[in-house]
Amino acid sequence: MKPILIVITGLILVACAVMPASAFTMKSLSITVAGNGDARVDMNYDLSFVEQSAVLFRIANPTAELKSAFDSASRNPVTVTQASGSAAEVLIPSFADIARTGGKTTMTTPSLSFERARDVLNSYWFAPLVSPNFAPAVTTITFPDGYIATYYNQITIPSVSHQMS
Repeated sequence: MKPILIVITGLILVACAVMPASAFTMKSLSITVAGNGDARVDMNYDLSFVEQSAVLFRIANPTAELKSAFDSASRNPVTVTQASGSAAEVLIPSFADIARTGGKTTMTTPSLSFERARDVLNSYWFAPLVSPNFAPAVTTITFPDGYIATYYNQITIPSVSHQMS
């Protein structure tokens, strides 16, 4: 009985190793800009079994990687208020620049790129087992007056300037 169990276990492991693995997939990125330029960023994503295991065993730290990605786009340190296997929330102080000219207010957000996160994931030992997709399926940037800029499947989100109504 034991040899059969070992053979079956071995076949399952080989099947798992050769079948294509889904990986980190960014489903949505929602950036809500406050009147003072601060932003709340909500992300929804999926992790593969391998990635969930890496997080569980503390081989990978998505909270640190998210913080690093957003810190690079911010003048001030960001706060990751929540991160799980499927979602994260990040607070970014002074995310948008605010310019007031002739009674008009213009807010400008910085560009954001997730290419570094992709590079970091590719440096892990399990990288050949996964195919991450860091381009959010949909990205929305919502300004205080309700204006929404929307992007689809872009790994780098461009800077957005919006004159408030």
